[in-house]
Amino acid sequence: MVELRLVARWARDLDMLAQRIGAFVPRLESRTRVGRFLQATLAGRRRRNGWQLAEAAAEATPYGMQRLIASAAWEAEVVRDDLRAYVLETLGTSDGILIVDETGFLKKGTKSAGVQRQYSGTAGRIENCQLGVFLAYATTRGHAFVDRELYLPASWIADRARCREAGIPDDVPFRTKPQLAQQMLTRALDDGLHPAWVAGDEVYGNDRTLRRWLEARAQALVLAIRCREHLWVLHEGAPRQRKVAAVADALPATAWTRHSAGGGSKGPRWYDWALVPQARVGASGHHALLVRQHRRTKERAYYVVFAPRRTTLETVVRVAGQRWAIEQGFEASKQEVGLDEYEVRQYDAWYRFMTLTLYAHAFLAACRAQQTPRKKGRRPGRPSSP
Repeated sequence: MVELRLVARWARDLDMLAQRIGAFVPRLESRTRVGRFLQATLAGRRRRNGWQLAEAAAEATPYGMQRLIASAAWEAEVVRDDLRAYVLETLGTSDGILIVDETGFLKKGTKSAGVQRQYSGTAGRIENCQLGVFLAYATTRGHAFVDRELYLPASWIADRARCREAGIPDDVPFRTKPQLAQQMLTRALDDGLHPAWVAGDEVYGNDRTLRRWLEARAQALVLAIRCREHLWVLHEGAPRQRKVAAVADALPATAWTRHSAGGGSKGPRWYDWALVPQARVGASGHHALLVRQHRRTKERAYYVVFAPRRTTLETVVRVAGQRWAIEQGFEASKQEVGLDEYEVRQYDAWYRFMTLTLYAHAFLAACRAQQTPRKKGRRPGRPSSP
């Protein structure tokens, strides 16, 4: 009986979510179809292409579902903003983290917006694919995506005829992945989502423009960097710019402390960690190099840190470990709601499909969070210190 009541509550919540999104969809036909799209997406029946979504929604043809994604009257940007608000309402805590990363979508042909042979971390090699840059919000209650941007290679932007064929407006410029990340972070921060931290991998950590922009906004960060990156540190009593790998090599044994980076599939992920202050003259906040070292292989990873003063090593380690939440999000969203199963080519249609699918994924995250009562004092907002 308890399980039946729980399923009934989820069904009511999904209906309320469809109504919430439907408030941004003018036409009744499309508004009704949003609910059927969400139900079919969450049903997990085979793939989520137009025919199979229509079949799951008991529609005779795929044209209605295709029209909802391709041309129906609703603004993906408006629904995206509401998605961000929904995630904050259902998962928000004072120690929330925004995480940026990209994922690949393998494709055939040359017509889909932004598709070309390029490296995909998803495949682990160069493939014909599209790349999307995503922003996720992770807290102790769960994690979900709050924004998305399609990466358009320079070769696409240089060919405006090809762009027009794929529905890419003439005023869309070339943007690097870190620039797309900054665009999404700007929207989130300006809209009142105040994370305790921002995290990301080397693609974003190696971009000094992005780092300086976050620092200028007094936004704490833990971003991975390459071993070849140079930072200002104190060496023999004087500030010098040194390669981070060389800094780690010179650390004494007493500089390392063992901490868990969080739970993994086989239990806690234990590493040795060291936090080395940076020499930043006149800089506000605390700048540091964080080094993670495998206990047996001695393989290392490096992170640049900007944080309020007196931030502990334990806190920084926790943030570095929590970055993997976005990888879990990619895996779950592809398996549970078919994030990678779209069959659209047009630029706007990609954003529409992603927006509705990410909303479905956020609904699942909210359902899971309902089973874990919110701890006293955990509320959205900017903390005094991480």
